Amino acid sequence: MALGLSAAIANDILDALANNSALTTIPVAGGLFMKLHVGDPGAAGTANAATETTRKAVTFGTPSGGSVANSVAVTWTSIAGSQDATHASFWDNVSAGTFVTSGTITANAYIAGDTYTVAIGAATVVFNTAA
Repeated sequence: MALGLSAAIANDILDALANNSALTTIPVAGGLFMKLHVGDPGAAGTANAATETTRKAVTFGTPSGGSVANSVAVTWTSIAGSQDATHASFWDNVSAGTFVTSGTITANAYIAGDTYTVAIGAATVVFNTAA
């Protein structure tokens, strides 16, 4: 299973922390864009893509305790294909761009033409922290 931060971004963070180097791969300006998957997106974030290929911008709230969640619902209208979305990948661009991280989502069957929504607070990015 290859869920979590991309290796490039994880290495960039570790290099910045351990070697006081500049962050080079961390997306800054464009925010994150969510893509649906019907299985583990894999190490490159491209495996098991859903038939709905549109990436949607995600608005996040303020991080706390090593976690941040979406503060606005993420919605696809007139969704392509009929599937069960079980995973998501996050990218730094609406198309192409850099794979940032991936994770699971609550499976939710949809049929072609449906509206699919990830509720407020349902898309979270979490770093394990010392408590």
